[in-house]
Amino acid sequence: MSFLEPGRLLFLIALLLLLAAYVAVQVRRGRYAVRFTNLALLEKVAPVTPGWRRHLPAAAFLLMLGLFVTGFARPSTEVRVPREQATIMVAVDVSQSMEAADVQPNRLQAAKQAAGTFLDRLPARFNVGLVSFSGTATVAVPPTTDRRALRAGIDRLALGPRTAIGEGVIASLEAITAFGAQYGESAPPGRVVLLSDGTNTAGRTPQVAAERARQARVPVSTIAYGTAEGVFYQNGAAVPVPVDGPALERLARETGGRFYEAATGGELRQVYQDIGSSVGYRTERREVWTWFIAAGLLLACVTAGASLLWFSRLP
Repeated sequence: MSFLEPGRLLFLIALLLLLAAYVAVQVRRGRYAVRFTNLALLEKVAPVTPGWRRHLPAAAFLLMLGLFVTGFARPSTEVRVPREQATIMVAVDVSQSMEAADVQPNRLQAAKQAAGTFLDRLPARFNVGLVSFSGTATVAVPPTTDRRALRAGIDRLALGPRTAIGEGVIASLEAITAFGAQYGESAPPGRVVLLSDGTNTAGRTPQVAAERARQARVPVSTIAYGTAEGVFYQNGAAVPVPVDGPALERLARETGGRFYEAATGGELRQVYQDIGSSVGYRTERREVWTWFIAAGLLLACVTAGASLLWFSRLP
């Protein structure tokens, strides 16, 4: 929690002075009572004191003022609220390395299944598009709320040569920009979710794509998918295809997105669930001063009630 007007908390100094004055009065009262040397006579003539109860109204009163001062400083906190709209582009690597079977039945098939799960996690009002990239990038499905069209596009994903991660990001950004043009300045926020298992080997570099994403203010969340032992077979020969996590992590970090790693189909589905939860909500700061004012008013009622009940007078 933070305060929009923190300078107003200086009024708490006055409360500390009041507390010090109250303590001083109580100490002085105790010293005055000790001056009576005949304690037996004092017990007979002095009324029975309520003990600790006589301090309770004063403590509640000071606490009430503290709550009022805290509310006066305009406290605020961050809360998660559902997004009304968003444009999400899912970019999937379909290079030959996605044929590796270190994830059953292979990386591409497991990725397709997880992407379907991702769609289920997103609000129906979100526009979602699909980009496939290998040596080049193609917008397989433009942003749409038609989930059946998206699932059909995911099913059609097919393998191709080389890996153009940068092109996949740029194609996604262009799709988001083209879709948002119809809204003008009120275009919904965009985000790219990119899944890949390898190193960029074609097209523009991820660094160029990251700069484009920063300029467009579109975060790119990346998923490094597969294991270090992954291989695929080309002309009967095994070709090692270890995951290049650091490159994808840099891309996410430089664009304000998040980086994930997944070595199994189950982990990938969990990653997509986490991403779905994060893009489906936004964080905004809201003032909560009413909580403190309400608590202060309630405490004032309790203080007045206790004072009337125990002492037959208001504090």
